[in-house]
Amino acid sequence: MAISDSELILNPDGSIYHLNLLPEDIASTIITVGDPNRVSMVSKYFDTVDINKEKREFLTHTGIYKGKRITVISTGIGTDNIDIVFNELDALVNIDFATRKVKQRKTRLDFIRIGTSGSIQADIPVDSFLLSSKAIGFDGLMHFYEAGQVRNNALEQELNQFLRWEDHNIVAYVVDADEDLAKKFDSNRIRFGITITNSGFYGPQGRSLRLPPKLHDFNTKLAAFSYQNLPLTNHEMETAGMYGLAKLHGHRAVSLNAILANRATGEFSKHGRKTIDDLIKYTLEKIVS
Repeated sequence: MAISDSELILNPDGSIYHLNLLPEDIASTIITVGDPNRVSMVSKYFDTVDINKEKREFLTHTGIYKGKRITVISTGIGTDNIDIVFNELDALVNIDFATRKVKQRKTRLDFIRIGTSGSIQADIPVDSFLLSSKAIGFDGLMHFYEAGQVRNNALEQELNQFLRWEDHNIVAYVVDADEDLAKKFDSNRIRFGITITNSGFYGPQGRSLRLPPKLHDFNTKLAAFSYQNLPLTNHEMETAGMYGLAKLHGHRAVSLNAILANRATGEFSKHGRKTIDDLIKYTLEKIVS
């Protein structure tokens, strides 16, 4: 059955609506970054850049790095944008735009997030690297999909019972990283952790400027929880949505975090740009190794 014009929206040139991309514009290995300015921080290491397209906050470069074709795309901030980016990237490889029908033979994509994050544990230093082995979503995205088969129900239940935030209309979902893809990035340079994906940067992460937060013990309560002797480690704003949508579509995803803040100690990196650049180089080398 053909997908209607209102559901699969294409631009006049045949490109997908928000991303402004054609199927041939992307590689099967895709690096996601939040900031459009970070796209060139990645692609400057490519041997060639063959695709350079943008629309709104979505900037895409596709090129070759040491013989491997890689796409890097900016998603903007938040899982609402992840919903757009991941659905449209999947459509580019798994829907025939001419017939508007889902292809019988599916293409699997590998998504690698290179992002920034803040630790909630005092022993995770700024300027370190962290791979999200599991992601806890406080954003709500997966509640809009039939996603029970890809969620970590045991961790969800234990965490929600511990927090008891249902009265605040906060119910977490949990999705794991792809284990095989995560193994590619394992080394003594990077630690593994359980990442918290939030729906905002201030109140939803327990920050207060002029508005008092509703949950005064937000970070201390999260930091006190552990699952199978593993603590919750860090805050960011995309990973749980990435993991959920990737698994639902049959893709693989992993999130790599440059720890720029430590919420427990109040520290913030003085060398953030270098840390991000080091993580980019680390990621590219692991992709082709």
